[in-house]
Amino acid sequence: MPGIDKILLDVKSGTKDKNIKFSDLQKLLDSLGFKCRIKGDHFIYYKVGVAEIINIQPDGNKAKAYQVKQIRGLIIQYKMEV
Repeated sequence: MPGIDKILLDVKSGTKDKNIKFSDLQKLLDSLGFKCRIKGDHFIYYKVGVAEIINIQPDGNKAKAYQVKQIRGLIIQYKMEV
């Protein structure tokens, strides 16, 4: 199981979008201070100071590549660090 810094590096690099584990993405969002609520298989993340709401669903045990890309955009836009 990779550390948070490694997961953040993988997400920011954009080279492994199809190979990010869903549980690792959840761990990253939790460590960035996002709160989660669950509705069915939709995991909805929100954070004070971030206007956008993140809605992610697992694709097997992986995160969906386009959702990883959206999260990368928010991390860069809001200059988030762990």
